[in-house]
Parts: sequence; structure tokens; C-alpha cells
Amino acid sequence: MKVLNGPLALCAGIGRIFVAPLLLLLCTYTQAAVDIWDDVEHGYVANGDVKIHYAALGEGPLVIMIHGFPDFWYSWRHQMAGLQDSYQVVAIDQRGYNLSSQPEGEENYAMPLLVSDIAAVIDHFDKPSAIIVGHDWGGAVAWNVAFTRPDLVDKLIILNLPHPNGIAQATANNPVARANTGYAQKFREGSPEDPDIFFGSPMTPQSLAGWVSDPSARARYVEAFEQSDFQAMLAYYRQNYPPTPEPGAAARPTVPILDKEVLIFHGLEDTALHSDGLNNTWDWIERDVTIVSAPGAGHFVQQDAAELVTSTMRWWLLARP
Repeated sequence: MKVLNGPLALCAGIGRIFVAPLLLLLCTYTQAAVDIWDDVEHGYVANGDVKIHYAALGEGPLVIMIHGFPDFWYSWRHQMAGLQDSYQVVAIDQRGYNLSSQPEGEENYAMPLLVSDIAAVIDHFDKPSAIIVGHDWGGAVAWNVAFTRPDLVDKLIILNLPHPNGIAQATANNPVARANTGYAQKFREGSPEDPDIFFGSPMTPQSLAGWVSDPSARARYVEAFEQSDFQAMLAYYRQNYPPTPEPGAAARPTVPILDKEVLIFHGLEDTALHSDGLNNTWDWIERDVTIVSAPGAGHFVQQDAAELVTSTMRWWLLARP
């Protein structure tokens, strides 16, 4: 298990392991300033009656990127730009979001169906498996693809969604982590129109996009959320969010031991998912686990610490061909 903290630790670690040309390539990498909005190829994947929209860029081994709440494929723009020279990067809109289908009925957002969407995307690209990347609810889907369909996963990259055993352990034993789950309970019980359901506001395209700091990106988020289904967003919580464990409850393994190499990022300013959930991750994974903390970054670490996340992904993936 490796724990890295910030870009200097990353480059120092590479310097001890890799030859100078690779060190130069990775540690001088800077995030591409060019927006990929007009460069991606759009398409749809059929999974039964549900169509999953995707944006694809680059060629090479297949990388599937899965966003969380509230988000859409564009969340991965920095990583898509940084990986396109070596990988075929496919960022999806999860069902209920943006241009993907929005089936009615909460049962249509149960985790087995979300996992089957990823299986359909991999099959669409005529590959037996892929590198799976997920953030937030996309991280939950990514973990569950690895747990239930390990044959589909080459490597696993998770952003701000600790292992489910770690989340249970943290919420049982850390009062702050436990208090942080309050928003999810509100999502499970409320409706989009409730005046304070989304951190003091009703769910609107504008309020859901409020966390996006880049004004041009925020306009695209507002448009995406205008095309999304807010009830579907809440259905993810109602169908899949686990009960909060009793205070002091002992964490019990709830999923299989994972035999995959895993890279985990965590923005330490996340107020929803406490970093204590990372503790003991290595006890539930048989292969290498690399954990990268991002001080100053919040829940959306792929945007808050975009260069760190992208350059680390490049290092980690290139070191594991």
C-alpha cells in the first residue's frame, strides 16, 4: 500500500522508481488548457430499453469514467484531455442524467442495473474489460462492478468514495463522519421541490450547478441539469444508500475481498465523505492499493485538484501496462 500526499510526494516517489525520461514526462506534465467540448465523439449504448450517452476521446486501452451527484460526463474533461494520447477514454452520463435515458420508477436505479450499464458500455466498444474510474455515486458503481463483475475490470480508480466497509466503519466510530451523512438521509426522504433539500435550496439546475467554479463550465452544467431528472438523482440514494450503522458498531465485511490494483484519490475538504473511511482499505484488497490525498481539494477532487489527479493517473497507469 502506498500513500502519497500532494504533487511533490508524487514526483519524489517516481524519482525513486522510474528512469529519468519517464520522471521528466510525468512530473513536468501540466493540464491541457484546451477545452475538449468540441473534440469528443458522442454516442449511445443500449442496455435493454435504457440508452446511455457517452463522450469518447483518444485511442488505446479502454477507460470508462463514471460521474457522481450532481454531475455529468463533462466532470472528467481534465482527465480526458490528459489521457487521450495513450487511452480511449469514455465518459458516460449515468441513467437519469443529461442525455442518457431517465426511466420512471425508483427501482430502475438499483445498483445491479447501474452495474449492467457499465457492462453494456464495455461490450459496445468490443472489449472484454476496461480500466474503471468512478467518483461519488460513480465510485459506488465502480466498486460494485469490481465486486460483482471482476472479469470486466482491468484496474480500478476511485475518487472520493471510500471502500464500503470503510464508510461503515467511519460512520459508526467518527461523530463527524456520522453527522456528514445527514444530507443523504434528507435526499432519501425528501423531494426535489423541498425548499432546503439541497443544502438550503430546492433542486434546480442553477442550485445543482452552484459548486462549479468555472463560469463557462457552470453554464454547461446548468444546461445538462435542465435535461436531467431530479427524481432519478434522489432514487440513487433511496435504492442504494446503506443504513447508517449504530454508533460504535463493529465494521463487518459486506463485500468480497478484491483482487484488483486500486488507485484512490480523496480531497480532504470533502464534507460528505470523511477521510477516515480510507482507514483499513488495504485489509479488503489483495493487490496494490495506492491512496493519494489532496489537501485543499473538496468532494470534486477531479476538478479541484485536476492536475494532481490527471498526472497521478498517468503515472499509475503507465507503471502498470
